[in-house]
Amino acid sequence: MQLIQETPDLSAYLAADEVIDHHHPRVRETAARLAAEVNDSYEYARAAFEFVRDTIAHSQDSGDLRVTWRASDVLEQGTGICYAKAHALAALLRAEDIPTAFCYQNLGVVHGLVAVRFRGAWHRQDPRGNKPGVDARFSLQGERLAFIPDPSSNEMDYPVLYAEPHPVVLHALRAAADRPHLWRTLPTALPDQGGR
Repeated sequence: MQLIQETPDLSAYLAADEVIDHHHPRVRETAARLAAEVNDSYEYARAAFEFVRDTIAHSQDSGDLRVTWRASDVLEQGTGICYAKAHALAALLRAEDIPTAFCYQNLGVVHGLVAVRFRGAWHRQDPRGNKPGVDARFSLQGERLAFIPDPSSNEMDYPVLYAEPHPVVLHALRAAADRPHLWRTLPTALPDQGGR
C-alpha cells in the first residue's frame, strides 16, 4: 500500500496543538528522559515507541474506565486506547523533531496508528500494547503492526497520513463519559477515505 500525505508540508507533521501538546512539561520531561538514554533519533524513536507500547496501559486490556485523548493526559494518567496511545507517541516523537503522522485501519472499528518519517519514507507503527496474540514492534524494515486487516471481512488499511488526529476519532474520544461509552460509539469508518 502506498501511503499518501494529507499535506505535502512536512512541518505540519511536527506541529503542536491541543491534542498533540508536545510543549507541555509532562511531554518535554518524558522526551528528555528518553533522549538522554539513546544516541540518535532512530534509537529515540524506538525508545519512545517501546515506552508508550509497554508503560501506557491499553485501557481495554487493563480494565481502566478512564478515557484520555490529550497526549500529556495520556502520559500523566498512564492509560488510553489505541488513539490516545498514538497521540502520546506522536507528541514524544514530534518533541524531538521527528515527523509523525496519524494513520488508521478499519478492523470492524477504526484502529489508530502512527507513521514516522525516516530515510525519506514513512513507516507505520502501532503502539497499542502487546498481549497474547498481539506482538507489535518498532520497525523501519517491514511493518510489525498489531493487526493485519482481513479483506474478506471488509477490513482495510487507510492510506492517508494525517497531520492531526482525524476529527471522527477526536469526536468519539471527547464525547465519551467513560470507556464503556466509548466502546459503544467507536467510529466504524473514516468517511473521507472510502469507509463503509
